[in-house]
Amino acid sequence: MPIHEKSLIDPDRLLSAEKLVIDGIDVSGHWNTTILPRTVPDYDPEFQKKIRALPGGENVHRCWQCGSCTNACTMYAINTDFNPRYWIYCTNLGLTSEIVKDKDIIWQCVSCNKCTNICPKDVRPEGVMKALAHWLEEEGHTTRSNPTLFDEEFTRQCLERGRIEDSEVMFNFFKKTGEDAIELMKKGWLGVFIARMNNLPLLREKRILPFIARLPIVGPLKMGWAMLFKPRTRSWGRTGEVLRAYVDEQKRKAQAHG
Repeated sequence: MPIHEKSLIDPDRLLSAEKLVIDGIDVSGHWNTTILPRTVPDYDPEFQKKIRALPGGENVHRCWQCGSCTNACTMYAINTDFNPRYWIYCTNLGLTSEIVKDKDIIWQCVSCNKCTNICPKDVRPEGVMKALAHWLEEEGHTTRSNPTLFDEEFTRQCLERGRIEDSEVMFNFFKKTGEDAIELMKKGWLGVFIARMNNLPLLREKRILPFIARLPIVGPLKMGWAMLFKPRTRSWGRTGEVLRAYVDEQKRKAQAHG
């Protein structure tokens, strides 16, 4: 069914006269508003299947457009352009151009799950928002988000060695996101984190003995050793191969389903 929420209508398609009298009745202002029609000439009939193949989007087809998700949405209360109901509507109709048009808004979902808790059809709108954001990344409509880049590095190490090395995850993530790790250590939050981890405030206060007593020694030594000799789960070779094969298989199934 069509959606006529005013926030979804382009301003140039709303026509109204400041002063208008018809048959002696004053209908000035919004009483005479006319909405110009708009036609979307292209749609993707397979789009719903693509979103259902992504984690979180499995139940998007269940939606009956009651509007409970948008009514409960934390972000909608702040910005009426954030409209889960409309994006689910567009997904089921295959109106990909409407999704792309709002590419800079969809990712703002805060995962409060109010929409999912109130949904009477178990659509799980929060998951649909994540699936749409993921689709936008995969199709190149948006840049890959920092969480995606972090997940890729984390997953790479798990598949290769069966475990992660914290420093390697952190520095490779900074490299992918273009962050200057050295500068962050000098002036940014990373430097503050390291200082607190090593109790440097005690040293600045000239409390030498408490500083020495609480000085972490084993932890930094282990981290330094792990940076030189990458940790690896024992007998991971065959297990890693099986796990990588499974991940590749799931990706092929998702692509085939989409």
